[in-house]
Formats: sequence, structure tokens, C-alpha cells
Amino acid sequence: MSRTNLSPAPDSVRWLTLLGTIITQFALGSVYTWSLFNGQLSQKLDAPVSQVAFSFGLLSLGLALSSSVAGKLQERFGVRNVAIGAGLLLAVGFYLTAQANSLLMLWLSAGVLVGLADGAGYLMTLSNCVKWFPERKGVISACAIGAYGLGSLGFKFICSSLLAHFSLENTFLIWGALAMSMVILGALLMTDAPQQHLSQGNEATAARDYTLAESMRMPQYWMLALMFLTACMSGLYVIGVAKDIGEGMVHLSTQTAANAVTIIAVANLSGRLILGVLSDKIARIRVITLAQIVSLAGMAILLFTRMNETTFFISVACIAFSFGGTITVYPSLVSDFFGLNNLTKNYGVIYLGFGIGSVLGSLIASLFGGFTVTFSLIMTLLVISLVMSLIIRMPHRARSIPQILQRS
Repeated sequence: MSRTNLSPAPDSVRWLTLLGTIITQFALGSVYTWSLFNGQLSQKLDAPVSQVAFSFGLLSLGLALSSSVAGKLQERFGVRNVAIGAGLLLAVGFYLTAQANSLLMLWLSAGVLVGLADGAGYLMTLSNCVKWFPERKGVISACAIGAYGLGSLGFKFICSSLLAHFSLENTFLIWGALAMSMVILGALLMTDAPQQHLSQGNEATAARDYTLAESMRMPQYWMLALMFLTACMSGLYVIGVAKDIGEGMVHLSTQTAANAVTIIAVANLSGRLILGVLSDKIARIRVITLAQIVSLAGMAILLFTRMNETTFFISVACIAFSFGGTITVYPSLVSDFFGLNNLTKNYGVIYLGFGIGSVLGSLIASLFGGFTVTFSLIMTLLVISLVMSLIIRMPHRARSIPQILQRS
């Protein structure tokens, strides 16, 4: 509440914050090129690719965990300092990854440290930027999270070029230095968003400015959390095994199945931009409903049709489009339900669904074998989520008698 009496910041401050957020998000998104390194790390450590790839599951979990506490860190140290710290920790994580000579060290460095660093910067800078633009939350989320998605695409070419000219170890060192420099540069452009003013005429907004404790006591919070978990589980699982689905279920060649990576990247980015912009034009919960229907269509193709190359690419594109759009719209959706002032905390706990979803699909597949059981569970959860998105309503907090007397 200490910022409520500050005079309005110059307009340039929030545009510089947006620019800094985009630069930071682009660098943080680079971690999604991780699959490029699995083969060489497997040879270096003499370990199965599946065990090497587990480091990315740990990274996703660490990302979600640190995202959930980023709001507390921002309150104490400010967005700029926390983002700089995230950049430094990211460089340390990549440095230790370059030195890793065992699976355990790889999991701790590339998994835990890089994941914690990425998460500390990702959600906090995104939420802070959205707070600066309350009148166009959807577009700003699309810009920031779109940059995160573009980072994975851009660094795919950067890291591939580095691997072609340098050793594996030096590639990690250069990658870490480049990502750290971009995160720190972006951080220096950022300013903490001011506390949102709740005018007396805007009772609907005032009634939906909830603390984390208040939000977690509402059924709407857990409905949104389950919908988010489902979207992340479906997106992350299918994206992670798309090449294997193409080879195992559709009997495509390795080269053709690998094209799914490009299809997914384009669909994912399209979902972020299209649904993000759309969310400023229609009710955001309806955008989530649309995303769920698209994801259900993709999952139905995987489960109930005899796929060929075309239908396979359509199915993974639907799921990637839905996933990208959902994670773009959700920060603004959570702020619609529970207010902007505590967005980082309120969304932070819901964002744990990203980490849980990243490992849940793979865990179920490994326990029960094959794709069918996992796809069936995901489709069931998608149907439940679709029903929830259709029946959920905005929370409303009744004003107390003293508040009514004070305003009269």
C-alpha cells in the first residue's frame, strides 16, 4: 500500500518496462531448446537419454516453484534486483552444467538451479508488466509471453550454431553469458508497477481485489487451478513426446516426425498472439473455453482416429495452440477474478500447475505404459475443465456495514 500516494509515473517508464520485460522473457525462453543437448550429454555422461532428459522435468518443476514465491521476493527487493539475481543465477546454473560429470550434478545444475532462476524472472516480470497496462492486459501478456516463446525459437538457431562451432561445454558457457546479459539489460529497464488505485465509482473492481489467503478460500480459485493444470499437462506432455507419437502411432520416418517440433513452435506462438489479443475483446474465460475446445479436438484426433501425417500435425498443432494461448491469457484472467495488486502471488500458486503438469503426464505414461491411458486421462480432465469454464462466475465480496456507512 506504500505506493498508493505516489504521483503517476511518466508514460515512458511503463514502455521501458515493457521493452525490458520482452528482452528478459526472450532470454528466459531459451531453456526450451534443451532437447538439442540430450544426445551429446547422453554420450558425455554415458547415461540413457531418458535420464538426461529428466533434467528438463526438474527444470520445469523448479521454474514453477520459484514462480510461486517470486511475489514475496519482489515485495522485499523490487523487480529490478530480483531479475538481476535471476540472471546471475542462470549464468551460474549453465556454468555448472558445463562442468557436470554425473547425472546428479546435471540434475542439480541444469534442472534445479536453471529452473529456479528461470522461474524467479519469468512470472514476476510478466505480472509486473501487466500491472503497468491495466487497460490492455491481454495484448501485453501476448507480447511478453510471445517473447518467451520466440526465445525458444531464436535460441534454437543460436544454440545449434554454437554446437556446430564450439564444444558442448563452451556452448553452455556462451549460452549462459548471453542469457545473463540479456536478463540484466532487461532488468535495468524495468520499474516496479504502482499499486492499483481503486476508485469509489469502481465497486466491481474493489470487490475483486483479494489477497492470496482470501483467494484460496474460494472455489473459483481451485477451479481455475484445475483448468490451468489440465492445459499444462496436455500441452507439455504432447509437446514433449510429439516426435515419439509420430514414429510410434503414425509410423512416420524420424525426419518427418521431427517436423512436429516446427509445427508446434508455430502453433504455440500463434496461440499466444491470437488468443492474447482476442482476450482484450471478449470475456477472457470464453477465450479459455475456446482454447479447451481446440485442445479437445486435437486430443480426439489422437485418441479416436487412424492418423496419417496430415491429421497428426493438425492434432499436435491444436494442442500447442491451446497451450500457448492458455498460458498467455491466464495472468490477465486471474487478475480479472482476484485483482491486479496481488497478481504475482495469486497466479504464482496456480502456476505450480505448470510444474506438476510437466511431470504428471510422463509419470502416468511410465506407470501404465503407452500413450492411450495418458491421452484418455487428459481428455477426461479437458471435458471437466470445459464444464468448469462454462459455469464459473466472478467472485463478489459483499461490503461490510462500516464500508457502506463510510461511502454514504
